[in-house]
Amino acid sequence: MDLSNLKPAKGSTKKVKRIGRGQGSGHGGTSTRGHKGAQSRSGYSKKLGYEGGQMSLVRRVPKFGFKNFNRVEYKGVNLDVLQLLAEKNELRNIDLATLVRSGYVSRKDKVKILGRGELKIKLEVSANAFSVAAKKAIEDLGGIANII
Repeated sequence: MDLSNLKPAKGSTKKVKRIGRGQGSGHGGTSTRGHKGAQSRSGYSKKLGYEGGQMSLVRRVPKFGFKNFNRVEYKGVNLDVLQLLAEKNELRNIDLATLVRSGYVSRKDKVKILGRGELKIKLEVSANAFSVAAKKAIEDLGGIANII
């Protein structure tokens, strides 16, 4: 075996479909586009979601419900997370920057402190919103719940 008799493995290569190169090629004449109609013409491009005249999926599926574009999405952080964070880093003051640094929220998130878990340390917490239970739990220990 040498370089002169090397060839690709059987079935690994295919013949290129040379379109529009005469009838002898098998792909001449209409160049595999069929006869007449928009799809046979040059410059044709199929519209996004077009299904060949069939009623498109977007129009078949009914619309329902209501999307409130004034809704404010909050990222929830529970009291047990604050407790863990305060113990791990020996903190007495937790704000958005602290939560972002620790990876619980991203910089653009609005944060709401929620009441799951138990808080054992007096903390000063700053966030965009607090649930009633969370605010009560923080203030019962003598902490402060600051709304930004």
